[in-house]
Amino acid sequence: MKLERILPFARTLLQKAVKEGDVAVDATVGNGHDTVFLAKLVGETGHVYGFDIQQQAVENTKQKVTEHEMENRVTLFQKSHAEIKEALPPSAFKRVTGAVFNLGYLPGGDKAIVTRPASTIKAIEQLLEVMAPEGIIVLVIYHGHPEGALERDELMQYVTTIDQQKAHVLQYQFINQKNNPPFIVAIEKR
Repeated sequence: MKLERILPFARTLLQKAVKEGDVAVDATVGNGHDTVFLAKLVGETGHVYGFDIQQQAVENTKQKVTEHEMENRVTLFQKSHAEIKEALPPSAFKRVTGAVFNLGYLPGGDKAIVTRPASTIKAIEQLLEVMAPEGIIVLVIYHGHPEGALERDELMQYVTTIDQQKAHVLQYQFINQKNNPPFIVAIEKR
């Protein structure tokens, strides 16, 4: 047996939850890799809603979605993921089965622009409201920079307080790696 690395494990979790015809959310579109991955999972009859505050991230993702000819199943918002509930159409409520966050900064982008714990927690709370039962939120937490360490600490404090009757919370990480390797927190709505 081989332990799954962090990003492949994140995708395994999403594959178990997101099926053809579902709605999924990429809460931090970045360079579009997860958006395209989710668009493949939801298929022709599903939809992906992507969020990022940076114009460059939205443009990068739009280009990747276009390259894969998936424009009809992806809607992108240059907005904070803290605005998920107001951005999603009501028809998507209770149909969201998967959401992914890659926290930190845009790879290849401005490292001064980072995700913040307050907006991430607000987004998680909104997702738990609009998700279908057994839907999953996957947080990939990059904490090798000062703001990332702060976000990690606040997020960990928050997720440990989520009522177990509302959701299951899993932490997946390699504990013997150097240089603050990323880890996953997965939240499965009950």
